[in-house]
Amino acid sequence: MPTPPYPRFIRLALLSALAAASAQFSNGQLVVLPAPRLLTVMPMGTSAGSTVEVAITGENIDDDIQLVFSNPKLSAQPKLEPSGTVVKNKFVVTVPPDAQEGVYDARLMTRLGVSAARCFSISRKTEVTRLKPNTSLETALRLEANSICNAYTTARAVDFYTFDATKGQRFSIDCAAQGIDSKLTPVVILADKQGKDIRAERQGGMVEFTAPDSGQYVIKIHGLTYQGGAESFYRLALTEMKEGETPRSQASTRSVSSGSASRFPLAAEGDSLKETEPNDKAEQAQKIQLPCLIHGSFAKAGDVDSFEFEAKKGEVWWVEVLSERLGLPTDPFVLIQQVTKAEAVEKLVDVAEFNDIASPVKLSTNGYAYDGAPYDVGSPDALGKFEAKQDGVYRLQLRDLFGGTRNDPKNVYQLSIRKAAPDFTLTAWALHMELRNGDRAALSKPVALRSGATMGFDVTVVRRDGFEGEIELLTENLPTGVSAAGLKIPAGKSQGSVLLTAAEGAPRGMSLARIYGKAKINGSEVSRDCTVASMKWPVKDASGEIPAPRLMADFPVSVGGSETAPLTIQPAAAEVYQAAAGSKLKIPLKLTWRGDFSGGTVKLKPLGGDFAGLAPVDVMSKAPESEIALDLAQLKMPPGDYAFAMHGGLVAKYSYNPAALKEAEKLQKDAELQVEKATAEVQRLANAPKAGNGETAPEPGASGASASERLKAAEAAKTEAAKRLKAATDAAAPKDIVDIVFSEPIRVRVTAPETK
Repeated sequence: MPTPPYPRFIRLALLSALAAASAQFSNGQLVVLPAPRLLTVMPMGTSAGSTVEVAITGENIDDDIQLVFSNPKLSAQPKLEPSGTVVKNKFVVTVPPDAQEGVYDARLMTRLGVSAARCFSISRKTEVTRLKPNTSLETALRLEANSICNAYTTARAVDFYTFDATKGQRFSIDCAAQGIDSKLTPVVILADKQGKDIRAERQGGMVEFTAPDSGQYVIKIHGLTYQGGAESFYRLALTEMKEGETPRSQASTRSVSSGSASRFPLAAEGDSLKETEPNDKAEQAQKIQLPCLIHGSFAKAGDVDSFEFEAKKGEVWWVEVLSERLGLPTDPFVLIQQVTKAEAVEKLVDVAEFNDIASPVKLSTNGYAYDGAPYDVGSPDALGKFEAKQDGVYRLQLRDLFGGTRNDPKNVYQLSIRKAAPDFTLTAWALHMELRNGDRAALSKPVALRSGATMGFDVTVVRRDGFEGEIELLTENLPTGVSAAGLKIPAGKSQGSVLLTAAEGAPRGMSLARIYGKAKINGSEVSRDCTVASMKWPVKDASGEIPAPRLMADFPVSVGGSETAPLTIQPAAAEVYQAAAGSKLKIPLKLTWRGDFSGGTVKLKPLGGDFAGLAPVDVMSKAPESEIALDLAQLKMPPGDYAFAMHGGLVAKYSYNPAALKEAEKLQKDAELQVEKATAEVQRLANAPKAGNGETAPEPGASGASASERLKAAEAAKTEAAKRLKAATDAAAPKDIVDIVFSEPIRVRVTAPETK
């Protein structure tokens, strides 16, 4: 058997290290217009049936914000002072008793539109939030069994917790971090009451523990590199377990790779079986009949699970393993061998092997630059086709390429061996810039549309069991003023696009939209929802931080209503342009420019598989119109209806929130006026005639405060207004910002060539 390739996450780690090494002297730069992003929520969750106060941080969120969730049962209201004043960046979240456990997406609705997401978890345990530092054994926070503590690590320190256990009592200690969007890689240590280590988990896993004696025990948490701060948050769960109970990790987000699973988890086709140990050796191979679905585990170090079945010549079976896509650190490898015997001597012939599920599109070479997609829908899981060349007995061996030295029954898998069931899965993400040398940004891009803007999405397909058909892309449930166009995925291809356009003057609003694909499979029309991926964090310089993508829980589409796009590109007429196959067609474009720009031209390239051969178009800056020339013969386009778009990079002068600057200027003038009035009042009183006893006469209308106190308050308000004005002035200072711009969809109908 050939040596299996390096496991996928080792390859990615090597690439990331090389990228960081080559980029260490480069400076990152912002390459998108400002978008709202929710960065932290503390606490990061609560129990069902509770009400909790949360504090948030973010960027580009300003003041007038709403907190919304992917679970509509969760609600949030701004926290109010007793006077009715809104407390900045704090909300009161209410969770009904019937809310399901799990991880949901929290977002902010801002003046720019909806923000990027942050996790918010719901449990059925008692939840607490650490309020004081607990970085020593003396300040350790006491935990009760079946509770969760929300906290974040302190840089270069260790967090201490204590709990009581009786002899024989079983516990699991689970520290959720990266699975809930944290930047933390936690180290979990169980210690005795003196703080002496008993057991440690240094890869963010779970510690299982049976108390050898009754007494107090200690849990220590720190970052793998002792990182800390608000973005290194975690949820520490202490759970009591019954005898024989399997520990369960806290809920987490789904990786982008899980988007390739057409069924999640896999559905039974044929018998649903449990793997039976021991089955490592040939004589122990578990006998199965096809089709079947097997539930197993890479339980022990070097585990090789063997299954034996009979197949007839010409039979075709599809083999799929689901494990890494369940969120596990595994890399399944499948080997199928034909088994024959001659004079009681067994002979094995390799007939098929399946390793990683390849990405359907070219990937980024460094994790951020768009020389390929920064999102990998492929997986270390296995998927492939096996065809029996002869009647006989076959043996399938399944192993975890990462499991050579570890014993962990939680690393489970599902093995499906089935007849062809053609299908497909779709995953989309917002298109990023084709970055220039030195740009190292990998940013989350929420669908926060500016008026007159078009936003483009890559849509990739993982085809299953031989399906090769065309896929129509559609979108529904859009907010008022937003339209969508799907650029289909052609037959046999892996990529299509979706365009979302906010009309000029579209009102502020948000809705939970849906992207889906339609196709014909075995003569019947099927529809499949599309999952959407995004970066967890806005990484502005990937030489110092590896981008971390995940799948979103939903797909909110919004219009901010406060800004317009710097450039709108439209076909000159809202019509379908028509031409005969083999002829030439000119399509006029209308361009609406807003503001100032750097550079003399904008190079527009085609978006849409059928138009990949179209030459780029150079558009002069500020030109009100342009033109696209189509050579249908050169593009080899048969009769039919098509849609495409043009896109390219644009350097625009951008001022952040000029309305806030005007408001700050007004507040400053008002504050200066109040200082003048208070100063005049103090001077008037100083010059007022003395009373008969030599004292100054009482201040009329003082209302309990002296003129000097009012002056002091006015001067403090003026100082605060000056700070606010400076911040608004700095933010509104025009800056060159590079962004990607898309045209609205252009529709073409190719008719049959004219007969002579």
